[in-house]
Amino acid sequence: MKRGFYTIMAAQFFSSLADNALFVAAVELLRAGGGGEWQRAALVPMFALFYVILAPWVGAFADSRPKGWVMFISNAIKMVGCLAMLFGGHPLLAYAIVGLGAAAYSPAKYGILTELLPPSQLVKANGWIEGLTIASIILGVLLGGQLVGPRLSEYLLAIDLPGIDTAIDTAPEAAIATMIAVYGIAAAINLRIPRTGVEMRPLPRNLLALLPDFWRCNTRLWRDRLGQISLATTTLFWGVSGNMRYIVLAWAAAALHYSTTQAASLVGVVALGTAVGAVVASMRVRLDRATQVMPLGILMGALLVAMVYVDHLWVAVPFLVFMGALGGYIVVPMNALLQHRGHNLMGAGRSIAVQNFNEQACILALGALYSAATAGGLSAFGAIALLGSVVMAFMLIIQLWHRHNLRHHTAQVEHLLEIARKDL
Repeated sequence: MKRGFYTIMAAQFFSSLADNALFVAAVELLRAGGGGEWQRAALVPMFALFYVILAPWVGAFADSRPKGWVMFISNAIKMVGCLAMLFGGHPLLAYAIVGLGAAAYSPAKYGILTELLPPSQLVKANGWIEGLTIASIILGVLLGGQLVGPRLSEYLLAIDLPGIDTAIDTAPEAAIATMIAVYGIAAAINLRIPRTGVEMRPLPRNLLALLPDFWRCNTRLWRDRLGQISLATTTLFWGVSGNMRYIVLAWAAAALHYSTTQAASLVGVVALGTAVGAVVASMRVRLDRATQVMPLGILMGALLVAMVYVDHLWVAVPFLVFMGALGGYIVVPMNALLQHRGHNLMGAGRSIAVQNFNEQACILALGALYSAATAGGLSAFGAIALLGSVVMAFMLIIQLWHRHNLRHHTAQVEHLLEIARKDL
């Protein structure tokens, strides 16, 4: 790998570490403030909100500027969201601002991979990026859980700045303040990301002109016989994965009677399994054989339903590791295939923006479904079983869709697979 790839990995690690620790702190902030179960569940769709709203613009913006600079600005926006959460803003609205920074960050993060590396290294690069991201999720949720716990929060709250009243009086607030510093580290590393030499695509004077362009890109990827399958699969996977952080917290509280600090460690267990699956997939699955992992998606949905019957820690840990590993093994090759088709069809930034729009729309929809279900009186177990059933049904539909393409568009699918083989 080129040296710049490792700088990207370091920046991604710290930014993702702060994202996940902040989520745990925001959950505890709402809990301490008397926010209902549905409000805590709503953190996930609120984070996804700007991914969906700004999707037509963030990809073009990432393609119009050096991507390291875009990532720097994105982390600065996340710091603003933390400050809003600390000083009077409603946690849901402030967390949406953090989501705004993440929405701008993602096209630059993934887009620079296709600029920096040849297609033959995309699966491997995705495996490392996803594995590192999962590692940061594990450490992030553990860090967030410890920061809101009694031990670390006591030390943080004892820190005083001479002559300054910070108004930070609770454990969640101290955790959020700590995340501002971590985002600052990520932003500093962003400034060291090298320029790739790829020609920038300037933004049009009329930004509304990007709407039809985005719609054409979205339509083009959904009409591509391989792009549509990889996009549908990754959309569903991230829709569930994006909500898993809160699902595990809610399940651990209901099934194991865990506090937020204790439950955070189990979110890390799922992420650990995903990291293992991601790395194994990066070594075993070729780009032109990515669609062969789809049947595992149905099994992942079934495991999500079965999760409601797990009520002992010694069963929960290997169960969650295995479920995470399945997800990681599925998403890495499908994500690489989607990036490959998107890069060939419309360019890196725009394709990632289309991908984010669909995936975050699914996170928003499933998160809203979960939040509405709990607000309507459904238990955490019932809401989890509902999501698992949705995953199984849609993965079956996607698999049947791909088989239909193989039967009725054989020549076109084979041509696209041949392009993938030549790029290896």
